[in-house]
Amino acid sequence: MRSTNVAAALFVAAFLPAPLPAAASAAPQAKLVSCEPVDCLQVSGTRASSDAAVLINGHEVAVEGGRRWRVRLPVATVRDWSSPRARTIRVTLATPAQDRVTEHEADLPIGLLGGRIDLAALVVRLR
Repeated sequence: MRSTNVAAALFVAAFLPAPLPAAASAAPQAKLVSCEPVDCLQVSGTRASSDAAVLINGHEVAVEGGRRWRVRLPVATVRDWSSPRARTIRVTLATPAQDRVTEHEADLPIGLLGGRIDLAALVVRLR
């Protein structure tokens, strides 16, 4: 009876997903949100201390929250702070009391900073 329970537990454990490393959960996330009347990029993440400064592409930003933080930046601001057609932003967490600086890269939504193409005409043909 006992060996059956052990065998069942091993069978179930074999199909459970492996835990993610701690570094993977610490990476900031970026997503496009609406903050009327413009669209904004919301960047969120975690930090070791609520005293840690958050910098986006080298610019210090005021964040909401403590250890779990978030900030909303207008897309125009992100465009000004980034290189053309950038696919990531650099997020720096700086804790002056501990002389600790941690840098991460957050993926931008696909095509967020891509160039625009103004079409004079669009021709669609049916075959």
